[in-house]
Amino acid sequence: QVQLVESGGGLVQAAGSLRPSCAASGRTFNNCIMGWFRQAPGMEREFVAAISRRGGSTSYTDSVKGRFTISRDNAKNAVYLQLNSLKPEDTAVYYCAASTASATLRITVNSYNYWGQGTQVTVSS
Repeated sequence: QVQLVESGGGLVQAAGSLRPSCAASGRTFNNCIMGWFRQAPGMEREFVAAISRRGGSTSYTDSVKGRFTISRDNAKNAVYLQLNSLKPEDTAVYYCAASTASATLRITVNSYNYWGQGTQVTVSS
């Protein structure tokens, strides 16, 4: 069982930065592939980034490459998403997710079996 709680969203102007965090509870965090997804109003939830169990491998959707960075601290049971050079189209609820069933990076919603409640990121133009 893994419980996830996001924080660190907010309102920022275009070109600004934010760093949402996700705090995880449970003994299996170190064995989880971790991911960040986002969902804008009226849109489907979409993959943003994923990180392997020890943090050595990452994956990003094309639209955020070079701007966003996913990282994790297994000692703190936490995963982070550094958002730089934000654009209005990045506005969405950002969700942290954990996959306990996979040993490799996953980019689909149904590959993750634990989800946080989400944190709102709003980018003004």
